[in-house]
Amino acid sequence: MKVFKFGGASVKDAAGVRNVAEVLKHFALDDLLIVVSAMGKTTNALEEVVWAYADGRDALPKVAELEQQHFAVLKEVAPDDDTARAALEEQFHALRFQLTIPVILDVDHYYDQFVAFGELWSTIIVSAYLNAAGIANKWVDARRIITTDDRHRAANVKWDALEENTNLPSFDEHPHRILTQGFIGSTEDGHTTTLGREGSDFSAAIFAYMLDAESVTIWKDVPGMFNADPNRFADTKLLEHISYKEAIELSYFGASVIHPRTLQPLQRKHIPLYVRSFIDLAAPGSTISEATDHDTLIPSFIVKPGQLLISITPRDLSFIVEENLGDIFKLFAKRNVRIDLMQNSAVAFTVAVEDTPRSRSLIEELRKEYEVLYNEGCELLTVRHFDEPTLARLTEGKRILIEQRSRATARYVTKAL
Repeated sequence: MKVFKFGGASVKDAAGVRNVAEVLKHFALDDLLIVVSAMGKTTNALEEVVWAYADGRDALPKVAELEQQHFAVLKEVAPDDDTARAALEEQFHALRFQLTIPVILDVDHYYDQFVAFGELWSTIIVSAYLNAAGIANKWVDARRIITTDDRHRAANVKWDALEENTNLPSFDEHPHRILTQGFIGSTEDGHTTTLGREGSDFSAAIFAYMLDAESVTIWKDVPGMFNADPNRFADTKLLEHISYKEAIELSYFGASVIHPRTLQPLQRKHIPLYVRSFIDLAAPGSTISEATDHDTLIPSFIVKPGQLLISITPRDLSFIVEENLGDIFKLFAKRNVRIDLMQNSAVAFTVAVEDTPRSRSLIEELRKEYEVLYNEGCELLTVRHFDEPTLARLTEGKRILIEQRSRATARYVTKAL
């Protein structure tokens, strides 16, 4: 059994859907579980629907636009599949019905109910085309398999429930390909949840863990994992082999190729992860496994723009102690704001966070109890296995607000001069 994951870029249009079939034809003898994300920018569009709904604005025009786009792709790739067409119509009817329900719960609850439609729509279309192309497959609703808690937008998986939820058909029987959604799960009482943006990688790992898979392959429009963003830096290098630990570190610090929570379940069962190009099947890609031999050979660097650097000080200038930090961390958890870097002095606790509406509202809440200052427009630079020439090159022309170093990692919060 192998698990394949295709992201939104790989199924962004009819050509992309057809290319998924071309990739699968190279693995005709393999038993596969195929995880598919929402098409293209569908998740972003559905977020617009969420915010319009929460603000009391008319979200139906955006829904109609999405409907037209998805039905156009279905018509192009599987025009004679009436079952798929009916399933897609039912899904859009369900979304429109949910838009009629008054807003009485936290917006994050509605976010998960609405945004999850993107994965359902795309997998209906991809499944229909694969069947039309002679690649028989079984469509499975991931929400029946992945049970989570009710932490919307970043739900935690209930791992003990996976085995009892496994109702997949035997892979000794036809069809031997299962097609399902990434990113989504469900609470025990049936409310849809999501696993965090880009959570389809994590979904692939969850299914691999559950099924003791031979491997996971993430198919992308890039040749593999690089030591830096090729769109931002020249002369980047492909990381052909790295360890689970190194990949976890890079993803935690913001490398966008792999979701931060993807590696842990794979590591627990020693399941290798491959990152390969769906554009060039002959490219070697990247392999992530237990081997650590190649981890320190190439410096890797990650830049996260759009950061706020927030300094929090008790009003009476008392020491920042465990009691203060406990209260502060509770507020961050309550607002679901992730701390990317932290540093404390005697009377101040400083953090770097992504500049979002959540972070801005958190600042106002912190100001009820503390003095709060912040810098906006910052960048967070992380360099793994650094050397001094690399650090000098990456920080040139920038004002360094915070610098932290450990044996393997250097981190900077900077602003342009």
